[in-house]
Amino acid sequence: MLGRILLTIDAFGLTVGTLKADYFSETHMFNPRWRPHAKFHNAQTVSLSLILAAMTLYYTWRRAPSPQLRREFLFVAALAGSIYWFAGLLAILPPGTMGVDPEFGGPAFPQGWLFGGFMACALVGAWLEY
Repeated sequence: MLGRILLTIDAFGLTVGTLKADYFSETHMFNPRWRPHAKFHNAQTVSLSLILAAMTLYYTWRRAPSPQLRREFLFVAALAGSIYWFAGLLAILPPGTMGVDPEFGGPAFPQGWLFGGFMACALVGAWLEY
């Protein structure tokens, strides 16, 4: 049961955390300096996060008729629950990217710890249930 709780915490981060940090935030959607196309990609990323959260919850809590199928569901839950966070960790690598814009205290990458923590919830949660 602890594994499912960790996967659910991960899905919580994918929904509430992403909406709070990336959508309802002066640093992103409500930043008047952001161009419409940047806002489009932000909304795309938030939508992807919500879809991955739904998949994570669905496969975490779905009943399986066999142990083999249960393991497959957990694999999909872990994959869906970690894709967004892994992409976020990779996003800092290209030249010129920052986790925080200079006007908001950057350069910095404080979300790296959150991304790693939520990704660990997904992977460890699935492993504990496996």
